Amino acid sequence: MTREAASRDYRAAFLRYLPRRDEAALHTAYELGRRAVAEGVSLLELVRIHHEVLLDVLQDSGPEDLTDVATGASEFLVEALAVHEMAQRRFAGGQ
Repeated sequence: MTREAASRDYRAAFLRYLPRRDEAALHTAYELGRRAVAEGVSLLELVRIHHEVLLDVLQDSGPEDLTDVATGASEFLVEALAVHEMAQRRFAGGQ
């Protein structure tokens, strides 16, 4: 997965998640994280992509939306990073 593809897919999934906050859209974040791990996208790169997408969304949001967007961003990022967390725990437990 190229950085451009990862960023494009992350942005699209995040924008689908924000208005609905349903499990299907949140599952997409998990799948993005899984694919990132499988294709060697680092944790730091995934966080950087999240931050860039979040900044873009915040620039297009009104002040009344900040708490809602920030909460949704946190939920989405945690789900996207879940696979990295599981891989790290598996690695640490195997030593």
